[in-house]
Amino acid sequence: MNIDLSEIRELLAILNQTDVTELTIEAEGFRLSIRKESGKTVVQTGVGSPPAPVAPAAPVVNEAPAPPPAPPATPDRPTIDVVSPMVGTFYRAPSPDAANFVEVGDVVRVGQTVCIIEAMKLMNTIDSEAAGRVVEILVENGEPIEYGQKLMRLEPV
Repeated sequence: MNIDLSEIRELLAILNQTDVTELTIEAEGFRLSIRKESGKTVVQTGVGSPPAPVAPAAPVVNEAPAPPPAPPATPDRPTIDVVSPMVGTFYRAPSPDAANFVEVGDVVRVGQTVCIIEAMKLMNTIDSEAAGRVVEILVENGEPIEYGQKLMRLEPV
């Protein structure tokens, strides 16, 4: 069985978005065992397959000043929460020297990238599922986040 690193990464990304806690694949002298333990994913490969080298990800640190306080949402209008679809690390920009995807007060459209979540050394773009104005960003850049955690709030426009 020939399996490459991109296929393993794809499996890990899918597993991080599900409640599956363990997966084992065995074929023709190859064994891949993936197990999630308390927010971590452990990958083991069996004899017959050399371990694939994984380059360490460069830490992403945004040294921009903290965003200004969010203007309060209009009390009679509900807000829409953007939530994390996976466990990982939250980043507001694609790289340390790049501008943030969104700021408080920005209007976002459906499908617009609002942040990146790094999970298992993979950078996953998170797109808005609703249109609205960003009224609050609830997570600091570089902060670890959990599945289902609220990342930001939008006010429908």
